[in-house]
Amino acid sequence: MKIAIGSDHGGYGLKELIKKHLQEKGFDIKDFGTDSIASTDYPDFARSVGEAVVAEEFDRGILVCGTGIGISIAANKVPGVRCALVGDCFSAKATRQHNNANIIALGERVVGPGLALEIVDTWLGTEFEGGRHQNRIDKITEIERKYSNL
Repeated sequence: MKIAIGSDHGGYGLKELIKKHLQEKGFDIKDFGTDSIASTDYPDFARSVGEAVVAEEFDRGILVCGTGIGISIAANKVPGVRCALVGDCFSAKATRQHNNANIIALGERVVGPGLALEIVDTWLGTEFEGGRHQNRIDKITEIERKYSNL
């Protein structure tokens, strides 16, 4: 599985931990930055990861900022992205099963490193259930199409 990963300065440490963890598990990872704790703007990384996932260059994406809030909001502006801010394993599983999330966001200042790795492993190990949930995804896509041409 190919994973796009990115963070701003507030998520740099956790992004590096997740990247190493996934590389050790054999995942193909591309780091879209940032490469230090120097101040950066999270929308830049959200956009890069989001566009790469929507273009199907990567199977899924992982984003990290201080809280996960800003970077998830920015990612969801890219048409086709379904980014979920996740802080627990139950939500990580549900957002794949029910929402077919193609990107998750985590907050380095909110989620500890051990839990973050469990969340990532749970999310990557869970598949979309389809069925009745596909109808809801289709409705989300309809909303997106209506407003993407503004």
